[in-house]
Amino acid sequence: MIYLQMFWSFFQIGLFSFGGGYAALPLIEHQVIDINKWLNLAEFADLLTISQMTPGPIALNAATFVGTKVAGLPGAIIATAGCVTPSCIIILILARLYYQYKNLSTIQGALKGLRPAVVSLIASAGISILSLAIFKTEGATINSFSINDINFISIILIAISLFLLRKFNANPMYVMLGTGVIGIFVYSIM
Repeated sequence: MIYLQMFWSFFQIGLFSFGGGYAALPLIEHQVIDINKWLNLAEFADLLTISQMTPGPIALNAATFVGTKVAGLPGAIIATAGCVTPSCIIILILARLYYQYKNLSTIQGALKGLRPAVVSLIASAGISILSLAIFKTEGATINSFSINDINFISIILIAISLFLLRKFNANPMYVMLGTGVIGIFVYSIM
């Protein structure tokens, strides 16, 4: 039963993940934390970190990670298959239709209309992750926190990372590796 539930959950994620992996984050979060309770918010943040460090799309890495945690190797295979099945079906249909009707103004209008929704999905996921990184306690929000709830080390690491990425166009892998090493050092002495 868990395999069918896992396949269906990741099938839904794969089916409604318009805009790529970052846009899928709210869907993944809703399925694995809110509905199925397979992960808590801290584990979800770890999942995102691991998904960023490993090659491949975030949704597929998340499916493999959650599947492995919940049901071992068979769970990883089933969750990953659930995530990719809708994409395979949809892309085959859309490729055929797009090449046949790509010059229609309604198709172009629909694509332009989807862009703001994708941006809002990415922003929503980003805000959730940012609040988890900034606040020491899970569930703290900007409206209800004290100065003791703020993780200043995380804020400094975020600022340094943004500066390196935006100002010097640093390689994201080196930035992640560097902040990981700093995190090991700083958090092990605290």
